[in-house]
Parts: sequence; C-alpha cells; structure tokens
Amino acid sequence: MNSGHKQVKRMTAFMRINHWVVAICMVAAVLTGLYIGHPYYQTLMADGAVDKYVMAWNRWIHFMSAIIFDVSSIVVFYLYFFSRFEKPYKKLIPSLKNIKEFFNVFVNLVTLNRVKKFDSSHADSFNAVFFFIFHLLLVWMLLSGLQMYVHGLASGISAIGAWWPALLHLATDWTVTVTGGSLMDVRIWHHYSMYAIIVWTMFHIYYQVWRTIFWKEGDIAIVIGGSKFVKEDKQ
Repeated sequence: MNSGHKQVKRMTAFMRINHWVVAICMVAAVLTGLYIGHPYYQTLMADGAVDKYVMAWNRWIHFMSAIIFDVSSIVVFYLYFFSRFEKPYKKLIPSLKNIKEFFNVFVNLVTLNRVKKFDSSHADSFNAVFFFIFHLLLVWMLLSGLQMYVHGLASGISAIGAWWPALLHLATDWTVTVTGGSLMDVRIWHHYSMYAIIVWTMFHIYYQVWRTIFWKEGDIAIVIGGSKFVKEDKQ
C-alpha cells in the first residue's frame, strides 16, 4: 500500500524568475500608469521647490516596465510551442478532451471542490485559457501604449531614425479606429484594460490560494519552489 504524496515539478527556475519579474513590472506599470493619468503625489527639493522631473521618472519607469513585459511575452510565446518542459498550446487546442477538462475544472471551482474529475498534478485547460487571456491583454496594452508613445513623436523622427515611428504607426494606428477614432479613446481603453488586468491578477491569486486550501497539494508553493505534491493512488 502506498498512500503518501509524490512531488511533481511544475515550473522551472527560469519560469519562476520570469513570473516574479512580470509581477514586479506589473505593480510598477500600474502605479506609474495611474500617476501619468492623474498625478497623485509630488516630491520637494531641498529648497522647497517641487521636483519637476517626477512625471518624467514615472514615464520612464512605466516605459521600462512595458519593455520587460514585451520581452517576457515574446519568451512566453516561444515557450508555448518549443518548451522542453511542457507545451501549453496543447491545452488550448479545442479538442473534446480539453473542453471536457475545462468544464470539469470550472464546475469543481464553483461547487467548492465537490466534483473533482480531472488530474490536478499538471496544468489544466482552464488555467491555460485563463493565462492565454492574460497574454492577450498584455499584447493589447503593448499596442495601445505604443500608439500613445508614437503620437508623442509628432515630428515623425526618433533618436534612431524615421523608420521607428513609421513602423509603430503601421503596427498600432488600427487601435485608434477600433476604440472610437481618437487618441483619447485609445487612452481610455488602455486605462480600462489596466483594471481588467488587476481583476485578472486578483482572481489568479485567489484561485491559487483556493487550490492550495481545497486540494491540499501545495499549489501556492509552485512559484517559489517549482513543485507541488499530489496524493499517490493506493495500490
């Protein structure tokens, strides 16, 4: 008889580092984005004057956070298909097995763990779809943010040449059309999307805590140690 638990590797060291880098950048982007939209503090110089570079620093941190987000998204996109550890895209394929697993996980969530008819030792379709939505939101934030950035290059010239603004216009001008026809519409949708990401994050944290409490498999420790523990079937 074997009624113990087995350790299951869920995240590599790189995946965990990437997770926390994204988390830190997300906090920085939200705080600085809120300031850019509506400045909520000011700093004073030694002589009592207001520091005029606060907005510039907030914009710089916001931009750098966005760049790290972008690089992370590109890496995640690559790993979706070519990771040697696991390939998340397989869980996004709308096969009968994945659809059934998705609804099984959802029903288990809303019934407070009363119907658990799936293998929780590895990534499931529900989480795969949930994270896919997150990355779609990041792509939208990237493109809408770059549209606002390139709008500031009114001369059509950048420090690295005219090709850069031209490329950004080509890639992001459509965001003006789909949001309502003006740059202000892009700003508003960029702002609303930030709240969507915050809601996503809140549910993500809640769900990991929920899984840890109800499944008792140590899911919340995955982003720290990379592993969880699942009960072995009795032989």
